[in-house]
Amino acid sequence: MERVATAPLPTEYGEFAIHVYEREDDGETHVALVHGDLGDGRDVLVRLHSSCLTGDIFHSVKCDCGEQLQAALQRIAAEGRGILVYLNQEGRGIGLANKIRAYALQAQGYDTVEANERLGFGADEREYGSGVEILRDLGVHSVRLLSNNPKKLLGVESHGLCVSELLPLEVPASDLSREYLRTKKKKLGHRLSSV
Repeated sequence: MERVATAPLPTEYGEFAIHVYEREDDGETHVALVHGDLGDGRDVLVRLHSSCLTGDIFHSVKCDCGEQLQAALQRIAAEGRGILVYLNQEGRGIGLANKIRAYALQAQGYDTVEANERLGFGADEREYGSGVEILRDLGVHSVRLLSNNPKKLLGVESHGLCVSELLPLEVPASDLSREYLRTKKKKLGHRLSSV
């Protein structure tokens, strides 16, 4: 993992530094947005966010991804110190085209897990090693992880980074996202209290 570009990035939430990383082995590009002084790198507020073109960019209400992204940036800015790592692993790691194929299956009545499995994938193909590499490069030694997903906590810890706290990042369900969120809670173990 190599840091290939850095620049200031003013946002509606405040000033961030944007760092672009590339993996030498596969050419994948990931981004880290850093807000404030990370100090000793301990107990840094962190969101590892997997790319979601439909939710993050097109504001789909089918999922909660875009709202989680915005909520994470707000919390990091309010705290005055933190990092959002934007990982290039669309569709829980199955890629954009397969994600849209899964959407088509969901329109036929399959839930998000069933759709991924019907396409020949696991329920969640994401990995967090790249995110941990980025955090280490930024001088992070332990994180307060913004996530509802206990498997993300395990994924981070399995790469040797201490998670001192798992902090919920729940956004209200809409009529269109409620079943999706129930599936995440029931089949993927996400900690969601509102569904």
